[in-house]
Amino acid sequence: MEIRRILQKDNDQVAAIIRKVMTEFGAVGEGYSILDPEIDTMFEHFQNPGHFFLVIDDGQKLQGCGGVAPLKGGEDSICELQKMYFLSELRGKGFGKKMLTDCIQTAKEIGYKQMYLETLQSMKQAVGLYTSFGFRQLSCAQGNTGHSSCDDFYLLDL
Repeated sequence: MEIRRILQKDNDQVAAIIRKVMTEFGAVGEGYSILDPEIDTMFEHFQNPGHFFLVIDDGQKLQGCGGVAPLKGGEDSICELQKMYFLSELRGKGFGKKMLTDCIQTAKEIGYKQMYLETLQSMKQAVGLYTSFGFRQLSCAQGNTGHSSCDDFYLLDL
């Protein structure tokens, strides 16, 4: 398994991972990132300054993804962890820790001071991962992500 930067050829597989995992957790409809316009063009979207996106490649197909971008409507020093999803067969094998470590390190290198994320309380494994890294729970959403259906918000000082 290799964690690497997204390539243009990965767009279809990344979109499929995002849609599959979000549907698995009932995160469909208005207010969820499954409707974000960039889902089908993640490579292109994450070429902008302050953005990066990673995939987990098993040599045959992609198994997971996640990245960082500036927090929409937030301060320039705050990034958002975005679209970090893993297929069920990859979960619980340490790849979340590795990808999150890579995301945090790269965000620091870019110059971000804090990392924000939105998730669902029902994504218990993900919440456990975030809190194990020191993310602290917030009482409300930050910025203007458009993800009004998320119900769990976290911030990490980098």
